[in-house]
Amino acid sequence: MNTIIGRSQQQEELSTLYQSKQSEFLVVYGRRRVGKTFLIREYFGNSFNFHVTGLANVDTHDQLVNFHAALREYSNKSLPFAQTWFEAFQQLIELLKKTKAKKKVIFFDELPWMDTAKSKFMSAFEHFWNSWASAQKDVMLIVCGSSTSWLMDKIINNKGGLHNRTTHQMYLKPFSLSETELYLRSRNFAWTQKQIAECYMVFGGIPYYLSLLNKKFGVPQNVDRLLFSESGRLKNEFLNLYASLFRFSERYIQIVEALSKKLKGLTREEILNATKLPDGGNFTKLLKDLELCGFIRKYNGFGKKKKESLFQLVDFYTLFYFRFIEKNRSFDEHFWTHSADTSAIRAWKGYSFELLCLTHILEIKRALGIHGMLTKVATWKSEQSDDGAQIDLLIERNDNVINLCEMKFSKGEFTIDKAYFKSLQNKVEAFQAETNPQQAIHLTLISSNGLKPNAYSQQIQNELILGDLF
Repeated sequence: MNTIIGRSQQQEELSTLYQSKQSEFLVVYGRRRVGKTFLIREYFGNSFNFHVTGLANVDTHDQLVNFHAALREYSNKSLPFAQTWFEAFQQLIELLKKTKAKKKVIFFDELPWMDTAKSKFMSAFEHFWNSWASAQKDVMLIVCGSSTSWLMDKIINNKGGLHNRTTHQMYLKPFSLSETELYLRSRNFAWTQKQIAECYMVFGGIPYYLSLLNKKFGVPQNVDRLLFSESGRLKNEFLNLYASLFRFSERYIQIVEALSKKLKGLTREEILNATKLPDGGNFTKLLKDLELCGFIRKYNGFGKKKKESLFQLVDFYTLFYFRFIEKNRSFDEHFWTHSADTSAIRAWKGYSFELLCLTHILEIKRALGIHGMLTKVATWKSEQSDDGAQIDLLIERNDNVINLCEMKFSKGEFTIDKAYFKSLQNKVEAFQAETNPQQAIHLTLISSNGLKPNAYSQQIQNELILGDLF
């Protein structure tokens, strides 16, 4: 089993399943390019007892030809060509019966592509697991694929023969900041943590995107090279990303586009009004699929009811696409380098830094020394104050303390002046007046470059810096 950057929790889970005394059925899911296939291949190396990858955009016959080739490779002998999926899976069973291994590891990559129209693939796959594999003690079946919506519908939430038959689900998230730093350091990048964070604010922690970066260039040059140059490797990534994950991807795109225009999030009703999509169970599924893939998050305001939940776009690449790529009409291959200090870029950096904090809550809790404590994370917006006081990150702790967090991205040390301190006071006073909390209020500032000491900075109870997010 090979060395893998990050993914320590997932590797522990794979080890546990491999050591299990019963057959296991694992579904690995997550957004495109997040490293699902890489994780499984690198972890197991050459120890698969059967491995096949589905083919994109081919018919049933070609899928069976591909499956047949994999069977021949693992059996090391000629086999009759299976005319149906039931015959193909029976050949797989015969192969596995002859395999002497502690655990028979079977990996179906891009499983959704195998389920072609009228192929009866799913019936045969269900029969394989239910009638044979699940009855063994030494089978580890792993499936994954780009189409998360298919995996959810046909495997995880299956209402037929596979209902509740999976034994484990593994959601693969993008790299965290610390994992991103570890990955880039392994590739001999000499970037500072601030440069890594600025890169993350564009690409997110997507391993494939990170693999395309060139250590000879800085962040702006890499952004131009990958996203704005005529031959940029990620110039057309957006449509491919959503099309690979979801059927009827245009509906999902409508939702994320609407959310990209309201950074703090929209209610379900507001999304319906913005997209004109029909309400109902299918719309609920669209939102759930986007949430499961990590494109959006669902959250509640402090003291708000579930029906008042907000949906917020939290995928860095998607946000960057709508902010700068889709609307870029300059045809400037050095757009990002030339625009580095514009007001639009500064505003985007400010919001993206907030998003960076919101996606690293665990690291914030560790820095505050409360990572083992029961907490609730929320936002709050005044319904009474004239200036619309708002708190984008609020951590309600089990020790009768509430951290009201402010997040600031700046070139140098952040300075709290008289006007900003007055704004902070107004927020705290409005929050106390409208919610009547029984807990102590701790003002918490998270900044990119630290806080410049002055009379006002002394009023901040907790100060965190960018490095605390790593």
